[in-house]
Amino acid sequence: MIELAIGAIIAALVFDFLNGFHDAANSIATVVGTRVLRPLQAVALAAIGNFIGPFLFGVAVATTIGKGIIDPNFVTLNIIIGALVGAIIWDIITWLMGLPTSSSHALIGGIIGAGIAGAGTQAIIFGGLQKVVTGIVISPVVGLVVAFSVATLLITAFAKRRPSAVNSVFGRLQIISSTYFSLTHGANDGQKTMGVIALILLTQGVITKFEVPYYVIIMAALAISLGTFFGGWRIVKTMAVRITQLKPYQGFAAETGGATILAILAWLGIPASTTHAISGAIMGAGAVKRVSAVRWGIGRRIVWAWIITIPASAAVAYASTLIIKAI
Repeated sequence: MIELAIGAIIAALVFDFLNGFHDAANSIATVVGTRVLRPLQAVALAAIGNFIGPFLFGVAVATTIGKGIIDPNFVTLNIIIGALVGAIIWDIITWLMGLPTSSSHALIGGIIGAGIAGAGTQAIIFGGLQKVVTGIVISPVVGLVVAFSVATLLITAFAKRRPSAVNSVFGRLQIISSTYFSLTHGANDGQKTMGVIALILLTQGVITKFEVPYYVIIMAALAISLGTFFGGWRIVKTMAVRITQLKPYQGFAAETGGATILAILAWLGIPASTTHAISGAIMGAGAVKRVSAVRWGIGRRIVWAWIITIPASAAVAYASTLIIKAI
């Protein structure tokens, strides 16, 4: 049983690494797309931000994941491993397709599918799922609105300035906004694996009540930051150049809008998707001069990928859990 628990923790850290790898585009897409930083510089900055983020914003999201989606009393190692397998497989599939889907929602779908396969629907906490749905709706919509509003204010404020001067100023400011987004990305996404590992420790009696030990925060933060550093160039291309072409002021607006909504949701313990937040923000900032500047066809493809993420990862996790139980 100890070996299985260790295996489950390793699987959780692998997912965390893939989360950073898969979602690296979230942190660096705009700063790469505007050519403010080279890709290697951008991912190094993002990795540092992803590591620090969980230490700044508390563990409210980890608590939601650990005991707000499935009743801890029903949780077994088989369920946890099945959930992680579902999330990991879905992340790999969407990475190969270059789709910026949500690793967060892949994990949530995995937890739901594995929980139903292992313990039935009575194990699912539907109040917690309402938080997830709230995050799904709020993060892209508010990200779009805030980024559009910030970009509009910047256009108005700097209308009489030379474009080259404006680009120069916001090129420097975008380094700050990109760091801000990386911090909130680490705070929200990094916490999800913390919740899973804490749940594993609870099932094994290592901790007697649900809490996130300091060493778990360090492990999860390190795993997601390493994944970000090594990561996800297929999705970077989609996020950085295929949705729309951004100027530095638009990149600044997108990162600031996306990061602000993520920071608020992290404090509230709502497991939002960083992918949803920054995708909506990029669309909002890109549309500020003209709506046609955004390739809405790419946007629709992304939205469909969002919609199917939870049921698809849940289905994979459901099947994985049944296989694990039969072995």
